[in-house]
Amino acid sequence: MPNFTDALADAHALMADSLRQLKRLQDIDPYLIDLSLRENPVGSGIGQTLQDKLRILPQLREFGMRNIHLGSLDYSLPDEPEVDDDFMAWLRDHDIDMTGCFAFTDIGKVDAAGVFQPSPSQLKLQAYTVPNTLHEVYLSDAGMLAVYGAGYGIAELRRDLLASIAWTAANIAGDHGGAPRILINIVDGCDAFAQNLERTCGILELLVGEAAVEGVSIEDDRGTYFPFQVGTYVAIARRFMDQASPPKKLLMHLHAGAGVENASAIEALLRGADGIWGGLPKQAAIIGHASLGELIANLVRAGNPHMQQYQLHKLLPLATSLAELDAGAPVPDDVPVLGRNAYRLTLDFFRQTADRFMDLPPERIGGSYGYRICPLVSDTPVIAGRLAEVTGAPAADFPEAVLTRMIRLMRRELRAGLRIAYDRPEELLALYARALKGEAA
Repeated sequence: MPNFTDALADAHALMADSLRQLKRLQDIDPYLIDLSLRENPVGSGIGQTLQDKLRILPQLREFGMRNIHLGSLDYSLPDEPEVDDDFMAWLRDHDIDMTGCFAFTDIGKVDAAGVFQPSPSQLKLQAYTVPNTLHEVYLSDAGMLAVYGAGYGIAELRRDLLASIAWTAANIAGDHGGAPRILINIVDGCDAFAQNLERTCGILELLVGEAAVEGVSIEDDRGTYFPFQVGTYVAIARRFMDQASPPKKLLMHLHAGAGVENASAIEALLRGADGIWGGLPKQAAIIGHASLGELIANLVRAGNPHMQQYQLHKLLPLATSLAELDAGAPVPDDVPVLGRNAYRLTLDFFRQTADRFMDLPPERIGGSYGYRICPLVSDTPVIAGRLAEVTGAPAADFPEAVLTRMIRLMRRELRAGLRIAYDRPEELLALYARALKGEAA
């Protein structure tokens, strides 16, 4: 058995490593691309109209987003326009500043005569005058087969990718007329690392040498990889991105399939990712994603001063309003950070305070505490707070003795087999009336 001195020394070393990681989260000024205009409506049952998008864009800018994704141009049936097309054309036709704006595009192909043919999405990017792009490729076995077809191998991909980058650099006017910002998004990036490491690293090495490429984005497009795997892939990609001078950017996009998306986002930042792209709300293509709203909140929790560039007092109400627009319904109560129950106390012990390490009081992101009655644990401050919400009277108006009797009544009634939803206003007021009469004294 190790002696206490050695064990304590090990403990201090482990704690020092934890603090070094926290310092990384405090210091990073993450490269964020907001996809509230595309990622969130992809998973919506009703979508966004042109008028919706025209209302959302200035809200995102006012909040502080500098990089905003306007929509996708590499969808199926490119001859059948989407609302995204109407939106980008409207911005162009009304001379709206698109500085910092992006759109998804896919690669074109070199034809049999050796002439490059830009994809429909590239031509639309040019026509709509969108200055920057997330240019998408697939590198996994299944992805390459499904998207490019049989007989299309890595040699063809390298050829067409380089030609696509060159065409975009030559034909797209970037922010303020400069060079376009081109990020290569590997849609099936985690699959590609897991299935064919050598091929994936070969593409990263290719991109490092492309001056027109700002960086690389990697997706866990089904949300099936664990944080340690995501972190490993990020660390590998980081080594290649650092070969360029200056180093190229590395971004991640993480879906919520396995429920570890936010942990994966934090792990990605710790292992060298420069940033994340996603929507402010949780909703995404499947059951959610590592949203920018959650990431910003977690970086505020870590004590990151760079988050002050955003209108943090608007984070919770803005993310909530966008989520409700896309869903046509309230945000699910139990969504972390952004859900209604995230800051409804069931027990006062759970209250987060401004002076405690790693806490994030709701007021810091534009929210406030609420109260939710759970008969097994709710204490007198929670019951008084919920009564105040229901009646409009100050919480201090409810006598401590009556509140204690309410706790006793809830316990006795549950033991008697009664399952009563005391959080409902009518049930809460009935409980209060019984306690006020002296029941359970």
